[in-house]
Amino acid sequence: MNHLYAIAIGSNRPHGRHGRPAGVVAAAIAELDRLFDLFDAAPLVLNPATGGAGRDFANSVAIVESPLSPPAMLAELKALERQFGRRPGKRWGARVLDLDLLAWDGGRWRDRRLTIPHARLEERPFMLLPLAAIAPHWRLRGSLTVRQLAARLGKRRVKP
Repeated sequence: MNHLYAIAIGSNRPHGRHGRPAGVVAAAIAELDRLFDLFDAAPLVLNPATGGAGRDFANSVAIVESPLSPPAMLAELKALERQFGRRPGKRWGARVLDLDLLAWDGGRWRDRRLTIPHARLEERPFMLLPLAAIAPHWRLRGSLTVRQLAARLGKRRVKP
């Protein structure tokens, strides 16, 4: 049985072969397409760094189809990060590639290493807005859709 997964893609360090972060994100999307069945990818977004990461980020979200379970998918994504040169380091530091599981069509998943939907998705416009661009009707929190969560995010950000 195949599942749909929403995967956040981010980079804020250049790569020797793929160039600037935007090129790294594009290359990661191409690699996700090669490894899995790419369903859709959001347009690239450039974002200011948060949490002390230093450099600005290039971000996108891709939806892929795979028969893997969430833990197996997470393992594949971490292996892909390593292929792109990511090394363990500072939690909020610069990184050549960051891949996060945002959601899957199986609803909620929680174990000691993984929580789906992503625990901070609703606070992070660089994840939520690209996801809303390609999957606005995906339900994440009960009856709330990605579009509704994105609208709430916009209202929170506008407040003085």
